[in-house]
Amino acid sequence: MMDFMIETERCYIRALNAGDAGGIFELDSNPNVHKYLGNNPIKTLAEAENVIELITQQYKDLGIGRWAIIEKSTGNFVGWTGFKYIVEPINNHVNYYDLGYRLIEGYWGKGIATETAKACLKYGFEVLNFDEVYGICDVENNGSKNVLQKCGLQLIETFDYDGVSHYWMKMEKKE
Repeated sequence: MMDFMIETERCYIRALNAGDAGGIFELDSNPNVHKYLGNNPIKTLAEAENVIELITQQYKDLGIGRWAIIEKSTGNFVGWTGFKYIVEPINNHVNYYDLGYRLIEGYWGKGIATETAKACLKYGFEVLNFDEVYGICDVENNGSKNVLQKCGLQLIETFDYDGVSHYWMKMEKKE
């Protein structure tokens, strides 16, 4: 298990654990959250538990995976952020770090995705020593595009992924 804690102004970022299943269920069972993710929300707590098991396995196999966002003031699960190491080809790229985030709908529009993604990028470049990070989002998802751009990722191109137009964005380590 990954043992670390990233702190932002309003949140803690840490490894996901089995206790986060209820939060993952609240997040991923919401059809609005899945609007730009293939419209396939989960339906059971067991599916949420499986998501956590898959991410925990990524921690073990690849040393990286998405991380829980916890609100400091309440201790509530807000969503997840962080990196996934992509080993299957997407847009003719393979073996790269993808920055992602997903928040419970009640936390949308509050700047938390940007706040936590910026903290992850800092951690990725300074602690994990990444050379570059990519981000992908549906071209219709203006909120996600804005987060990536506010974090400093630059639009490289638009590409088709599973029949949907997506932005391909990138950030390189600053020397």
